[in-house]
Amino acid sequence: MGDLKILTRRRPAITSPFEQMDKGNGKNQQNRLCLLASLSAFFWILLLYFHFVVLGGRTGGGDESSTVRLQSNPPVVVESRIPVPVPVRVVEEPPRPKIAAAEEVITPHVTEQQQQQPKTFPFMRALRTVQNKTDRCGGRYIYVHDLPSRFNDDMLKECRSLSLWTNMCKFTTNAGMGPPLENVEGVFSNTGWYATNQFAVDVIFSNRMKQYDCLTNDSSLAAAIFVPFYAGFDIARYLWGYNISRRDAASLDLVDWLMKRPEWKIMQGRDHFLVAGRITWDFRRLSEEEGDWGNKLLFLPAAKNMSMLVVESSPWNANDFGIPYPTYFHPAKDADVFAWQDRMRKLERKYLFSFAGAPRPGNPKSIRGQIIDQCRGSELGKLLECDFGESKCHSPSSIMQMFQSSHFCLQPQGDSYTRRSAFDSMLAGCIPVFFHPGSAYTQYTWHLPKNFTTYSVFIPEDDIRLRNGSIEERLSQIPPEQVQIMRENVINLIPQLIYADPRSKLETFKDAFDVAVQAVIDKVTRLRKNIIEGRTEYDNFVEENSWKYALLEEGQREAGWHEWDPFFSKPKGESAGDGSTGSSAEAAKNSWKNEQRDQK
Repeated sequence: MGDLKILTRRRPAITSPFEQMDKGNGKNQQNRLCLLASLSAFFWILLLYFHFVVLGGRTGGGDESSTVRLQSNPPVVVESRIPVPVPVRVVEEPPRPKIAAAEEVITPHVTEQQQQQPKTFPFMRALRTVQNKTDRCGGRYIYVHDLPSRFNDDMLKECRSLSLWTNMCKFTTNAGMGPPLENVEGVFSNTGWYATNQFAVDVIFSNRMKQYDCLTNDSSLAAAIFVPFYAGFDIARYLWGYNISRRDAASLDLVDWLMKRPEWKIMQGRDHFLVAGRITWDFRRLSEEEGDWGNKLLFLPAAKNMSMLVVESSPWNANDFGIPYPTYFHPAKDADVFAWQDRMRKLERKYLFSFAGAPRPGNPKSIRGQIIDQCRGSELGKLLECDFGESKCHSPSSIMQMFQSSHFCLQPQGDSYTRRSAFDSMLAGCIPVFFHPGSAYTQYTWHLPKNFTTYSVFIPEDDIRLRNGSIEERLSQIPPEQVQIMRENVINLIPQLIYADPRSKLETFKDAFDVAVQAVIDKVTRLRKNIIEGRTEYDNFVEENSWKYALLEEGQREAGWHEWDPFFSKPKGESAGDGSTGSSAEAAKNSWKNEQRDQK
């Protein structure tokens, strides 16, 4: 009875119907008080059950921060502070639908630590391979697309269609090196020399890639992705006598195939590269006019993201890069390279300078005619005329023999900026003389030193064209000891200017293929790091000044005025030579005609 009175004193603020009945009726008071106590106890048990079982289960064991997951919303973090339950005035249990409604208006709370977490990118795994010191291929993996055969091998099966004048079938043999050259006159080595077509890089490069020591089938590890499309062979089939739809068909087909691949979506193709063994102008048709030259591969939006390696690049575009023309020498062993270099050092060179080439009477800006005149009029010069009546100019043996006998080899522009002859001459240990920076210095920045004075001589075209400067006098002023140093530098460059036998691999030397692949990897790696850091490689990048950026010194981020600006002041749509895209067509035709004469 005393205990019951204590219970009623603990709830003075609550007036229940049962208490009013007790005052009005003294009978059965003890039973009613027992009922009241039971209901009160039941109420508190229900309240404690709600706090510790229902809410406690949602907080995951009573943590201070609870995670509430809705079916329609992602997880959100809610700060909750639940004190030890203390009896308070409670009218009724809140209905559960109201709890759900309260949860829906909660906004996510982003902590400072979450804000500082770095963004993740799909190429992060490839970048992390560099950190694995036990992986010799870390940061060097290449993934090769398995293209349908119509983009490569089928062209070789139809090799007779690759040239209008020349049967290219023999030049695609031996992994693209062509038939072996006989060393009848003792000009070559006994092994490693082939009659290689100057436009055969497509096949040579793809076959060298098969021997690359860090290929991977996992594209997420790749530092770069190779597209084995024979772009040069494709356009060579249709340069003459075909409409623009036919010329563009394979390029459009390729881009369509690539853009459907998951590898493309990682960087929209900016980690992809391909090789075309022709000059860039063959892939830069400026209009949809049927009479315009080439196809529009390099103007396709998707192709602009890729890196295209060509034997001559455009100084005004950022998506192509120059790689060396193939020479006749494709060593299979390091010893072959060492032996050739030693031989070039010991040669007696009886000519101060030499030139192998033909005049360009139809091009008023060409200085070839003046160069030929100076060679004829000098007792220290040697000329190998490459007109239609002179077959020796198209004989690898005759050309290499003249270069091996000369201290300097003249390399003026032809129909376009570049010449295969420049690489043949350096292979012979002959110091090249250039008359336009676009012939080498802005072209092959991956393979040639930035300081061009260490291995070559530069004589501006205007010194010959306008001032009739004497080449003999200019070269004679170079001290013999300086000539010796320059020749040694040229000979040391030989390994990185040649393509090793695609069926083997050099052990200590890096050939032209190795240098190009590493340059692509470095380019893609820089791009990926810049994306992560939210920065660009250059400030105020201007694509029409693309030729300048590779010449910048370490730390420079903007290309300003350059002494070579006058050489590249032509409008973007113009080519070299006579300043029109038509000169590209003539260069291509002449090159294939040369191969025809060489075959005869």
